[in-house]
Amino acid sequence: MTDQGPLLDVENLWVRFRSRAGMFEAVRGVSFTLGRERLGIVGESGSGKSMTGRALLRLIRPPGFVEADRMSLHGEDILQASETRMRQLRGGRISMIMQDPKFSLNPVMTVGQQMVEALRAHEKVTKAQARTRAIEMLDEVAIREPERVYDLYPHEVSGGMGQRIMIAMMLLPNPEILIADEPTSALDVSVQLQVLDIMDKLVRDRGMGLIFISHDLNLVAKFCDRIVIMYAGRIVETCKASELRQAKHPYTLGLLNSVPDLEHPRERLDVLARDPAWREAPSVSARQ
Repeated sequence: MTDQGPLLDVENLWVRFRSRAGMFEAVRGVSFTLGRERLGIVGESGSGKSMTGRALLRLIRPPGFVEADRMSLHGEDILQASETRMRQLRGGRISMIMQDPKFSLNPVMTVGQQMVEALRAHEKVTKAQARTRAIEMLDEVAIREPERVYDLYPHEVSGGMGQRIMIAMMLLPNPEILIADEPTSALDVSVQLQVLDIMDKLVRDRGMGLIFISHDLNLVAKFCDRIVIMYAGRIVETCKASELRQAKHPYTLGLLNSVPDLEHPRERLDVLARDPAWREAPSVSARQ
C-alpha cells in the first residue's frame, strides 16, 4: 500500500430518496478528502452527517441511491465496485461504528463469537488464532479482564464497555479508515474521555484516517485536526480545528454562539436563526 495521495477522495456526493411526493435530497454535492488524520463532521440532526458516512460504505438501500463524480478509497473506485467487493472492503479497509453501538451487537451471540466472526470474514485465520487476536484487541481498548468479557453477552456489559467492544471489533481487521458516528453521545463525561483517548491512540499508532461524526462542536474542535460543518445536506464551511474561532459562515458562528461557555457564562444563549439562502448556497469543498 502506498502512502501517496489521500486515503479517501469524495467529489460531488449526492444521496437521494424517491418518494410519492418527489425526490428528497439528504446529501447534496458534498466533497472532501481524508488523509491519515482526524476529520470531524458537525451539524444538527438531519444535516446529512450520518447519511454521508453510510454512503461511503454503500449502505444506502432503495428507495435511496448514491451518486458522485468520484468516491475512491486509496485510489480504488468504490462507487462502481461490485457488492462482493464492497463486502470485502466493509470492515476490511473501512469500518463504521454506528450510533448506540451496544445495540448493534447481536444479542444472542457472545462478544467473542461476534469478534471472531468479524475477523474470519476478512482474514483466513483459525478460530483459535481469531480468539487470541480478539482478546488482545479487547485489552488494547482498555477492557479489564478481556478473557471474561470475551464470553459475555451484550446485555451483560455497560454502555461504555459496549462502545469499546464495538471499537475493538471494527479495528480487528486493521482497516485504513474508521468512521465513528456519535461514538460518545450516550456516555457520561468520564467514559467519553476514555473512549476518545483510546481512539486517539489507535489512530496515531496505526496511522489510520478517522471520520468523527458528532453534534458536539466543542468536543470535535478539541479532538479533531480538521472540521467540516454541514447544514441541510451541504458542507457550508471547512477549517482546521485550531482556526474554528475564525469561522466566517453565519451558520458556524451561530453554532459557536449557542454553545455554553463555562468560563464566561451568559444568562441567555443565542438562538440559532436560519437563513433560507444557506440551503441553496454553493457547496464548499473540503478537498485538500
